[in-house]
Amino acid sequence: MASSPKPVLAVFDFDGTLTYHDSFVPFLKYAFGTTAFTRKMIGLFLPSLAHLSGRISRDQLKEKLIAHFLTGVSEVWLNKKAQAFCDQRWEKLLRPSGLKGVAAEITAGHEVTLCSASPELVLRPFAAKLNIKLIATQLEVINGYLTGALIGINCRCASKVQRLQVVYGDLDQYHLRAWGDSAGDKQLLAAAQEPHWCYFHN
Repeated sequence: MASSPKPVLAVFDFDGTLTYHDSFVPFLKYAFGTTAFTRKMIGLFLPSLAHLSGRISRDQLKEKLIAHFLTGVSEVWLNKKAQAFCDQRWEKLLRPSGLKGVAAEITAGHEVTLCSASPELVLRPFAAKLNIKLIATQLEVINGYLTGALIGINCRCASKVQRLQVVYGDLDQYHLRAWGDSAGDKQLLAAAQEPHWCYFHN
């Protein structure tokens, strides 16, 4: 007797894959305003130099960025800014071909999720509008305010596969379809039976 086909798990990276470019730094500029954003970015000049010289990693620089901008920020305020950012920038940020790709997976009845290094709190409105699940970098919130720290590690590279396994269990039980566009997606694509590299870029 032939075995039943495996259920399909469709996993989409967000930044650069479904979008034209990174979303997190533009979100920070939108949320804080140009003047405050510029002032805060000046404060990250030395860490940026340290990253360029190889003294700190990309993940370490991102942790410093998050701590610098978001320590002490109200979760309610951030949620409101994230929703407004999604509402106002949706059409300029999202690739139409990417939206069609997500819609096709949903229509086919597949399990569909975003898996992104961007903060979960920022991407929740996007995942909700797409009507799919979300796995992303988690920010620590205590008593309604962000501490500037992450819960766990940045959701990129091997962490993407690990986070998927936490949510979905053994990935071998699925036929995994994955879309990505950067070095941070390579482990995810390597785990997939159907990997798609920069699929929506054209």
